[in-house]
Amino acid sequence: MNQVGIVSDYSQAMTYELHYWPTIQGRGEFVRLALEATGTSYVDVARSAADTGKGVAAMQRFMDLKSTRHPPFAPPFLKDGDFVVGQTAAILQYLAPTLKLVARNEQAGIWTMQIQLTIADMVTEAHDTHHPIASSLYYEDQKAEALRRAGDFCKERMPKFMKWFERVLAQNPAGNRYLVGNRMSYADLSLFQLVEGLRYAFPLASEKVLVRTPLVLALHHRIATQPRVAAYLKSDRRLAFSEEGVFRRYPELDVG
Repeated sequence: MNQVGIVSDYSQAMTYELHYWPTIQGRGEFVRLALEATGTSYVDVARSAADTGKGVAAMQRFMDLKSTRHPPFAPPFLKDGDFVVGQTAAILQYLAPTLKLVARNEQAGIWTMQIQLTIADMVTEAHDTHHPIASSLYYEDQKAEALRRAGDFCKERMPKFMKWFERVLAQNPAGNRYLVGNRMSYADLSLFQLVEGLRYAFPLASEKVLVRTPLVLALHHRIATQPRVAAYLKSDRRLAFSEEGVFRRYPELDVG
């Protein structure tokens, strides 16, 4: 069961409500990492329910409420009092100023969002390796197409994305420790999670790529050893990867 985080200097007094599926990391994990890394108070609503099935049902009912002024299309979504925001990148952009995970400079803020959206593109492509035809179909119903899609992802798309992230780090005017400026942003946390997911789903292919992107690997280590992140990764709040989430390990798709 999830617990409420600790209110820190980064966060506001009000507790955020994160709504997401209770049994998987998925796209909600990118939001969790931002909240956990800053010691921000939040409730992972469906996971915190005594009956997670009822928590999921309540989440789905909320999405269908006609009284919701800005209805989210799908989880994750975040409630901050009466305000509701959906889409992972939009949630992070909304939280970032309060959590101090983005620079105040407008251009730096837009650049951070550009990086985050590129990460989101790669997450989608990773997901589509095991569901290339339709999310409504089982993996077993599209294995031939999945193998073809995974081959292209591992050999072409993964190297192209990771080389770009490496270039962003190398060309950062403030140094190569972070993607934007000289301090951790939400994009750094998201790139950490992306690498974690790729290593789980494609251990052979990802290592071949990551060995050629040492700055990305260094950033991954830097985030993993950040005190609050390290504590979170060891806690029961960090769910394990599984074959129900975005990143899934099917050995036949790991075209290393």
